[in-house]
Amino acid sequence: MENLEERRDCLESPLIPQSQQGFAKDEILGEVKKQLLLAGPLVSVNFLVFALQLISVMFVGHLGKLPLSGASMATSFASVTGFSLLRGMASALDTFCGQSFGAKQYHMLGIHLQGSLLVLLTASIPLAFIWTNAASILLFFGQDPEIAAEAGKYARFMLPSIFGFAIQECHIRFLQAQNNVVPMMIISGFTTLLHILVCWILVFKSGLGNKGAALANAFSYWTNALLLVLYVRTSPSCKKTWTGYSMEAFYGILKFLKLSIPSAIMLSLEIWSFEMMVLLSGLLPNPKLETSVLAISLNTCSTIYMIPLGLSAAVSTRSSNELGAGRPRAARLAICVTLLMVVTEGTLMGTVMISGRKYWGYLYSKDEQVVKYVGQMLLLIAASHLIDGIQSVLTGVARGCGWQKIGAWINLGAYHLIGTPCSVVLAFVYHLGGEGLWTGLIVALFVQAICLAIVTLNIKWEEEAKKAFNRATNSWGAMLS
Repeated sequence: MENLEERRDCLESPLIPQSQQGFAKDEILGEVKKQLLLAGPLVSVNFLVFALQLISVMFVGHLGKLPLSGASMATSFASVTGFSLLRGMASALDTFCGQSFGAKQYHMLGIHLQGSLLVLLTASIPLAFIWTNAASILLFFGQDPEIAAEAGKYARFMLPSIFGFAIQECHIRFLQAQNNVVPMMIISGFTTLLHILVCWILVFKSGLGNKGAALANAFSYWTNALLLVLYVRTSPSCKKTWTGYSMEAFYGILKFLKLSIPSAIMLSLEIWSFEMMVLLSGLLPNPKLETSVLAISLNTCSTIYMIPLGLSAAVSTRSSNELGAGRPRAARLAICVTLLMVVTEGTLMGTVMISGRKYWGYLYSKDEQVVKYVGQMLLLIAASHLIDGIQSVLTGVARGCGWQKIGAWINLGAYHLIGTPCSVVLAFVYHLGGEGLWTGLIVALFVQAICLAIVTLNIKWEEEAKKAFNRATNSWGAMLS
């Protein structure tokens, strides 16, 4: 109780406006250290979890163009209709758990985790039904019949993945909010190494082909989820934050939905635009080539995006923790440091991609036409990566502060009112093909980054700290504004 009173006094102090002052060198270096210790393992976790599908697609790529196109289409379909929604809903825990941990309301993290599991597992049921009918849905949207049939088979064998993924995402956010990230990295590393073996057996040795890759995904998602569950339930480090099951989780479901739905919309609108490029590529001349290359480009973009995504998760955790603790100045410092780090990373990674563009395609295919096309696309991917990193950090700020509703509106305008129309015009009217589709994405990323920057620059940090304090100390939070 004394801690709560101290934080309340701090938030009401007239000295709070000092958060607008500059930062000392020691403060900046201290924050950099905290960010690296948090972001390093998170980058590893993000990459290792993403690598599950990436490895599966790589294995399938050696079966031929049609299996690769089908698996790529199914992976994109699963992301659009399932994974992006669940990941977005789980990201509401960045706000709830992050701010509760900062306010030292440790028992509430377990309550939030339980509520999120109830919501996400329930939402997985209708999403699984959509996956069952993937082939028919893809045909309805004009996809190539052969590719749609292959994608439909792949999606059906991936059905168990969606429930394991929901459990996994909730536990990752729960542990991330309390800066307990090294165990996640170890568990994810074990799962990914096991996935390579399982993929090899099911794809090449069992005779299942691309269907074996889909089953390997399901096996690995569930393995990762169950190991995380076991760790949270038994580890002494989670003793304060996991105190057992509680009926309070049911009482807070509506409050969770008020934040998780806009969270899902915000993330999904972004991911849908990227995945839509693969679906639209199926309507271009030579759809097998375009679909394969766009899928490889998307996988490449997603792989390197794990670095800024880790930084995004770090700034979300740092800002929510500091706001919950009543330290708005520290939250502002965390954001400035992360932006500097992501700009540096984007510049270096772009240089590496441009230098190795002629060879990257061989990791996915032996077809010279595919390899050459991938090299051309890497020039655009390098340009988009820097902008994507900046917006990802600013999106993390949105999650940490709890203003996902604003982020959802920004993403709607940037991607679907500006970016996607640009992609369609450049690809189909000016006949620029896959390069035109990606150029439209760059436009969307730029608009999104500018809008998020404007919102961030106008944040009133003291007010955000008060909102975070109220949300963290009033059970499932005060009514979200």
